[in-house]
Amino acid sequence: MPLRLIFMGTPDFSVPTLLELVSHGHEIVAVYTRAPKPGGRRGLQLQPTPVEEAARKLGVPVLTPKTLKTPEALEEFRAFDADAAVVVAYGMILPQAILDAPKLGCYNLHASLLPRWRGAAPINRAIMAGDAESGVMVMKMDVGLDTGDVAMAERLPITDNMTAVDLHDRLSRLGADLMVRAMAALARGGLQLKKQSEDGVTYAAKIDKAEARIDWSKPARAVLRHIHGLSPFPGAWAELENARVKILRCELAKGSGEPGAVLDEQLTIACGEDAIRIIELQREGKGRMQAADFLRGVPVKPPMRLA
Repeated sequence: MPLRLIFMGTPDFSVPTLLELVSHGHEIVAVYTRAPKPGGRRGLQLQPTPVEEAARKLGVPVLTPKTLKTPEALEEFRAFDADAAVVVAYGMILPQAILDAPKLGCYNLHASLLPRWRGAAPINRAIMAGDAESGVMVMKMDVGLDTGDVAMAERLPITDNMTAVDLHDRLSRLGADLMVRAMAALARGGLQLKKQSEDGVTYAAKIDKAEARIDWSKPARAVLRHIHGLSPFPGAWAELENARVKILRCELAKGSGEPGAVLDEQLTIACGEDAIRIIELQREGKGRMQAADFLRGVPVKPPMRLA
């Protein structure tokens, strides 16, 4: 039985869930997303969010309120007479009155294995912390920060060659399928909820650009996970010949030396323990490139050092 749904989301991560809900016959009566921001080559043209672009193609009404805390916003939300709301990386706090408005509640897709990594940057933090796995969970929302009762979950291993964008894309697709299954269970009255454990709670703070500088004194795997957890944005960086270079992808390598030292002519860099080899990087003001292409224009060899 199809549901009348309000969809609330903003970035690319949210779009597959919206499309899957539509393809499975649910009626999306409205889409809420963040307001367009200046962008384009000169930063003057307003750029709609990826969710707004998808909703416009579907012919679904789009709303971009600055707040949901006013009586007018609540009245407008209630007027859609939705069975439930689906929230995927919307980026705004939902007050209790909004959470209570849909008949069956509001359901959030979160990109972590709750209660680990509640908060803004669960994908980045899971990689940076060296976690062996991540996943997606559907929870019924309450006013806390990702504290609602969990309905369904799917797990996904994190490998050392996986960057934040790799994990983002896989979890986005996995989450879309999970939310469709959750809404099917909700429609037939079979969605079961379980309270989150209070053990193992961690918070995924928003990424600060000040965290992006690479600390070569750390072990190679920690350096690799730091690089991959920040790839492609904001991009972990180091200085080479007084110029900033973002490192976007690397692999573990054999070798030892002073942390940051260039060990060979294939961009193998010494860490506090062992080494990494750079696979993809980006010079300041340039596009991303493979290491082999970079080395054709910028010879890097011992005894050079990444600071």
